[in-house]
This record gives sequence, structure tokens and C-alpha cells, in this order.
Amino acid sequence: MFRPRLPLAALTTCLLFNLAVQSAFAALEPARLFTDHMVLQRDQPAPVWGTADPGATITVTFADQTLTTTTDAEGHWRVTLSPLATASTGRDLDITATNRESKIENRKYDDVVVGEVWFCSGQSNMEKPVGPRKGQKPTDLHELTIATAHEPRLRFFNVPRSDQKQDHPAKLRWLVSTPDALRDSQLSAAAYTFGRDLAAALGDVPVGIIHSSFGGTRIEAWMPASAFDLDPTITAARDLTYQAWVPGTQPTELYASMVAPYAGYALRGFLWYQGETNLMSADVELYAPKLRALITAWRTAWHQPEAAFYSALLAPFNYSDWDSFPAKVTPAALPAFWEMQQAGLDLPHTDFISTTDLVANRHDIHPPNKTDVGHRFALLALAHDYGFNALTAHGPRYASHTVAEDGTVTVTFTDSAGLHRHDGQPARGFELAGADQVFHPAEASTEDGKVLLKAAEVPAPVAIRYGWDELADPNLYNSAGLPAVPFRTDTWPVQIER
Repeated sequence: MFRPRLPLAALTTCLLFNLAVQSAFAALEPARLFTDHMVLQRDQPAPVWGTADPGATITVTFADQTLTTTTDAEGHWRVTLSPLATASTGRDLDITATNRESKIENRKYDDVVVGEVWFCSGQSNMEKPVGPRKGQKPTDLHELTIATAHEPRLRFFNVPRSDQKQDHPAKLRWLVSTPDALRDSQLSAAAYTFGRDLAAALGDVPVGIIHSSFGGTRIEAWMPASAFDLDPTITAARDLTYQAWVPGTQPTELYASMVAPYAGYALRGFLWYQGETNLMSADVELYAPKLRALITAWRTAWHQPEAAFYSALLAPFNYSDWDSFPAKVTPAALPAFWEMQQAGLDLPHTDFISTTDLVANRHDIHPPNKTDVGHRFALLALAHDYGFNALTAHGPRYASHTVAEDGTVTVTFTDSAGLHRHDGQPARGFELAGADQVFHPAEASTEDGKVLLKAAEVPAPVAIRYGWDELADPNLYNSAGLPAVPFRTDTWPVQIER
């Protein structure tokens, strides 16, 4: 049979057209968090999502579940696994895409376990890794921590900073905890200790840590654009340009690069250690509504309105001695910032840890003791989220006080069992003021879980402060070894900038 031959030019055109059509098909790309060794959140619906060709049929199989969907016009797809039971034995998760041309693509991830997942974020004190870091002292006990990091129940996913290469072999993939994995990934020391403590306490329950932090960044960079509309006092902050050490860290930029790609992955909660850069700019009073907006926006992005959110109060540091910061702040700026950090946590399922006693050098903004930071975060999670009701997760916190006729002030605290001075010295850091609003050091003694205060210069006290200074070195603890939280009972104006 005669078959006319196409001219060479026409044949070339047909081949190029076919190649163009083939290249238009998008490869199956599950979201970044889906890799070998991943941890899926137990007891909650677990979304799985990604992209492929528009109109492709997607099939996701895991455990005894098989789910099917079709990609939308832009190639996006999403299915949600029904709540999964704890599983420490790894299984395969299969994702298959069949496009309209019957082309089939498959992604198979092995050693997938089911347990507890936490997202850990913030700036340099969250970012500080286990071991040495240029320009900083290495974390305490880092050699022992790395050497003993064999823990198959603990897995972590390290997000590279937005200014780093995205192809680092120890990042953007789930790693099982080993000495090499911990060393190579540069995982947050606080996040690692938190995960290690959870794994030890929860037994045969896998723990997954997603770490995404960036030193020297303001809270605004971690907020989506929509968050700034949650409170009219912060709306204008979305459009401001701030002093930044590196590009890509202006308002909303880190949310777009280091949070949004992971939002929606089922988890138990968030850890947050940030604020130093805002404080350096004397951004104190507006930090509370910004933190509140960030929490609400993240919970919305994850579709988990009750996800736990735990934050660390900033560590003592001599902020007021620095002239190179964007603002010249006073010694009262840091304790005022502690107030705003706590005020920003006036939402359900939030809490904080104090770090006043974890600083050996108050001229070092990166204290190397991150083990206790992670441990205290773990205490909060165990007490609030995992039913360890007998644990004491808080240091003493101010509850109330009375003033006797002779001027003696009796202060009561929550979580005050075994209240003591850990170094055997008199309780320090307490001050009293009268109606003149002038504070004087107070003599303090402990009695039956209470503190008795007296200051000769203040015969009629009306206000108390404790640890109310950027170089605070309080020594009041409870029997769990947790420090009393700095506080004040007055609402008098505080000067933040010099």
C-alpha cells in the first residue's frame, strides 16, 4: 500500500510538536514532606498532597487505606487519610498518577511510621544546632549528644534557610536519628532534645520533628499576609521594610519559603523561640498582637485550630549595652518584652517556658545550654498533650500577694511545692515600691511555699517586681528544679528606648 512520505520539514515539525506535548505533562510531585522514613501524625486525619498533570487520576495507598482523586485544572491534588493508629514498624506509602494519556507515574516511600509530629521554628536560639556553629560557642555536651543519637523512634526533617542551597543531602528529607544524621543535618539542639525526651517518655511511639528556623529574623517574616489583618494595630507592619542581615526575610517572605510549603501536614503542635530581633528594634508593645496573629494564622493554615503552641521567653542578655542595634533600648525592655510574649499567648492550648537560669554569660545572646530548653518544652507537651498529669511542667508563677500592717508582703505562687533557693543564698531579685513608684531591693525569705518580703525604704508597699531586669539572675525554684518566672504587679509605664 502506498504511504506518502512527509517532507523532512513537516516530519521535524511533528516530532517537535509531540515533544512539546509530552513536556507539557507535569511530573508527579508530592509535597516536600513526603519522603522515605517520614512520620505521619497518629489519631488525626492526615492529608497527602502534591501536583501532577491536570486531570490526572491520583491514587494514594497506605496501611489498609486506598484513596483516589483527580487533579484540578492547575494540577493540584489532595487526599486525606483517615486517622491512623500508632505504628513504629515502617510501611510503604504509594502514590500513583495516571494522566489523560494513560501515562503512569509512581512514587513509593518506604519505612513510613505513625506517631507524633511537631513543627519547630524561630530565629537563632531555635536554629542553634547540636555542636559548633561559626561565631557561637558550641552547645553544651554536644559530643555526647551526637554520639548517643541512635534512636530509630526519632526522625527529623530539616528545612534549609531560604538563603541556602536546597539540595543539601541531609535536608529536605526525613532522617532517622543517628550520630551522622544529627551532625550532618545541623538540626536545632532545642528541637532535638525535645524530640528525644518525647520519644523516651512515650515508649514505642515514633516522634517526628520538622525544623524550620532562621537566625536574625523578625516575627513579621514568619507571618502570612492575611495574619496582619487579624488586628488593626499591626496591619501597617505588613508593608514596612525592616533592617535585615540577609535578603528574603522581610514581612511574609519566610512564611512563603519556609512555612507555607509544609502547612497542612498533620501534627500535634508548634514550638516557637523568637523575638530577639524585634526587641533590638524596640518593637515591644506590638509583639503581643503579632504573636497572637501568627498563632492563629498558622493554626488556620494547618486546619488545626487547637494545635498546641509553646514559646520560650527570651534569655537574659545585655541588650541595653549595644549601640549597633536598630534601637537603643533600656534594661527594662527585655522584661517588658517577656510580658508581651506572655500576653501574646492568651489563646487556648498555648504555654511558655522560662530561660532566666539557663545563661552562664549574660553577654552571649546564644546561650549554649539548649538541652534544658528542649527538656522544658517536652515537659509542657507531656503534661498538656500526653496525659502526664503528675509532671510539674512549670516553674513557680505569681498568683497573689497580701500586705501586712508592718509592711511585710506575702507572695503566693502556683507550682510552688518545694519552693527553695537553689544556691542556698537569700532569695534575690525581689523589689518593692510605694506610691512614689520608686523600687528598692527587698529582703526575701521562703516559708511554706510562699515568699515574705520586706524593705525598710518602703513602709507601705503597693507594687512588687521580681527578676525585672535584662540581666536577671533569680535563684527561686520549685522541687522540680524549675525557676520562678519574673513578674511585676504594677502597670506603671515602662521606658523601652533611651
